[in-house]
Amino acid sequence: QVQLVESGGGLVQSGGSLTLSCAASESILSFKSMSWNRQAPGKQRQVVATIVKDGTPAYLDSVIGRFSVSRDIAKNTVYLRMNGLKPEDTAVYSCSAFDRFSYWGQGTQVTVSS
Repeated sequence: QVQLVESGGGLVQSGGSLTLSCAASESILSFKSMSWNRQAPGKQRQVVATIVKDGTPAYLDSVIGRFSVSRDIAKNTVYLRMNGLKPEDTAVYSCSAFDRFSYWGQGTQVTVSS
């Protein structure tokens, strides 16, 4: 069974940076795509960034220019580098992976103070 484990969340001041990691239990090239998602209390989950199998990224409009998704194939890990964090970025961030099925991690809390 595929496992995804996120790490790197925490508390940061507005304007600060964090890097989230998502470690997969198998080769990330076995997935068609992997995504970073977030959900704030009382709000719908959003797809923040996606990286497809060929490495092409895509981003939520509100994070373009601030967030960057990358991967280390040898480490079976996908990263989300978040710069210029804003209070509205506060949420639980989770990663997901898709092939014939979808797989989800437990999530990591990111809190941005003003």
